[in-house]
Amino acid sequence: MTTSTVPPIGTPGQPWGDAERALWRSGQRLRRSYADEVLAAIECLRGRFDVVRYGELDYAPERYPLVALRSTGWDERLPCALVTGGVHGYETSGVHGALQFLEGHAGDYAGRINLLVAPCVSPWAYERIQRWNADAVDPNRSFRADGAAAESAALMALVAPLRGRFLVHVDLHETTDSDETEFRPALAARDGKAFEPGEIPDGFYLVDDSANLQPAFQQAIIEAVAKVTHIAPADANGQIIGSPVIAPGVIAYPLRALGLCAGITGARYTTTTEVYPDSPRATARQCNAAQVAAVCAALDFALSQARG
Repeated sequence: MTTSTVPPIGTPGQPWGDAERALWRSGQRLRRSYADEVLAAIECLRGRFDVVRYGELDYAPERYPLVALRSTGWDERLPCALVTGGVHGYETSGVHGALQFLEGHAGDYAGRINLLVAPCVSPWAYERIQRWNADAVDPNRSFRADGAAAESAALMALVAPLRGRFLVHVDLHETTDSDETEFRPALAARDGKAFEPGEIPDGFYLVDDSANLQPAFQQAIIEAVAKVTHIAPADANGQIIGSPVIAPGVIAYPLRALGLCAGITGARYTTTTEVYPDSPRATARQCNAAQVAAVCAALDFALSQARG
């Protein structure tokens, strides 16, 4: 039986109000540095990429610049690709996988596709190893016109002028043991619902768009990542995190209807990666490498189809 580590905030069965959200926020502590671990890495890439500041978060007393990187020599004749990491700040390999892709592999695509990479969409949450932003809002349910997360609104504004030009979007995530011990219980408490325990899959998997299924694209990514780390099997019910497995290591959600990041571009090829960093069979290095492999495989497949 899963034991929740969520502190008792609010009244069971009643959604949180402002007081409960403030109490939750007061309990969050700095655990790492966005400036030292992310912005410093971006500075090292300046010159190889155009660095774009696309907004700023004001969570007094802290302020966080929101930064993306673009291909130098952006070519209006080429298709575009978006890579996003750190939509959930606690999902470490999404952030560092995006940065490692930029450092070691993005140059391979120069002159073939325009790259736009936002490696850490939620810096406040990155520093606190949290899923939500400072207002106890999940950015990855807020990619919609009425969304409540400033992180999501800023990224949508960055992407909006390019909608219709994106060929591919890879959104880098993790599924962790803390989803079950901390974040899902906190969600239930926040919304005044009973917590229903689930099962964390051991391995990597992908989330396709149920409104735009691309099975060959997803399979190409699974095959590439399988060379780096293991793929999550279906559970006894043929599911992963409560959703039917539609192909080995693949489930599907209605991305736009749920306000998920991978639905913001209108790209033909979209996917959400899910790395499992708590597996005894995977290291942090493997998790980062799995994200890089996923991005490269996604770009390679999409470009091969565009040529065809």
